[in-house]
Amino acid sequence: MVDKRDKAQIKGWCPGAWRPMATGDGLLVRVRPRLGRLTRGQMLALCAAAETFGSGLIELTSRANLQLRGVSDASWPGLMEALVEQGLVDPDPQVERRPQLLLAPDWQAGDATHEAACLLEARINELPDLPDKMGIAIDAGEAPRLGEVSADLRIERAALGGLQPRASGGLIVRADGRDLGTPVDSPAAAVEQLIRLAHWFVASGGREAGRMHRHRAPLPLWAPAVASPAETGARLSLGEHKRGRVVGMAFGRASAAALRAAVEPDSVSAVRVTPWRRLLLEGEGTSGGAIAGLLDDDRDPRLAMQACPGAPHCEQASVETLALAEQLSGRVAGSVHISGCAKGCACQQPTDLCLTGRNGRFDLIKGGRADGVPLASGLTESEVVERVSEQQAI
Repeated sequence: MVDKRDKAQIKGWCPGAWRPMATGDGLLVRVRPRLGRLTRGQMLALCAAAETFGSGLIELTSRANLQLRGVSDASWPGLMEALVEQGLVDPDPQVERRPQLLLAPDWQAGDATHEAACLLEARINELPDLPDKMGIAIDAGEAPRLGEVSADLRIERAALGGLQPRASGGLIVRADGRDLGTPVDSPAAAVEQLIRLAHWFVASGGREAGRMHRHRAPLPLWAPAVASPAETGARLSLGEHKRGRVVGMAFGRASAAALRAAVEPDSVSAVRVTPWRRLLLEGEGTSGGAIAGLLDDDRDPRLAMQACPGAPHCEQASVETLALAEQLSGRVAGSVHISGCAKGCACQQPTDLCLTGRNGRFDLIKGGRADGVPLASGLTESEVVERVSEQQAI
């Protein structure tokens, strides 16, 4: 195979499959499932690839991507051959540079979300050259799901207003960072409007801002922001689902062995990814017993904790994070973020308790982000546990 990979040491962009990123435990290779869905065969192949060419760990990102860790320069070409063969990666590296489409995971074939996604896929080459980290959310179901998920352009439902704040109306197209969107009368019109907005973003200097929410140029007259989006509904609950079963991944990661066990039953037909550390296993009769290494209880505190991979998995991190996250699980009443460094990749929002690695120790930040002003600095892992235990809740 011809080595089409970009230099893996480059930072400031999202890693992919053709453009992996060097980390502390090897290359990070990210797979973007088409329409957020893998067949059972593709999921089994991904598990085999993770064990054969990487460390055997698979992570689920906040943009509903799956990523393999521990891939070496030597094993990367073989991994790419396997991923391309299974239809998990396009053979053309340029396809990976297109904006990612993030779909509400409970779409049905032929509904507005699915129709808009297919129409946009067919016209994806009409989009301008956008910054690497830009993404598109298609959330046109009757119960919107993705309002709190990072995206730059959105196709979603309008609120009906009045006394029914959760009720949904027609479709709107909304630029992220704006409270209101533009009404459209069909999925095709929504796609047309979204493509026009993408061109406006570039023409009005958006590339310098990098993301839509940072681009403060006034919207064009042909994109009147007049309709409120419908209120975001609940995430998919763990357990039985009308399409099968939802399982969780602690801290967004699981072993390939655990995921293989989840999809090996013949009753599983496909897997849908979500941005909430949950997988939807499609198929009747999937509601079996607990699966070792996966979560099945919405009350599990690990679902509410944010923790990056930390050292030694990330070369930017100076502390281990996952063991501390396990120790603190259930001990803190509020939200928790444990970050290996001040970049705060796992969570960009303030949390009740934030622990940031610095020079091999932890800064304790209350009500802030990973780069916030610490209440205490230079804490060891045991000192963090002791301090949190003494306060019982932060």
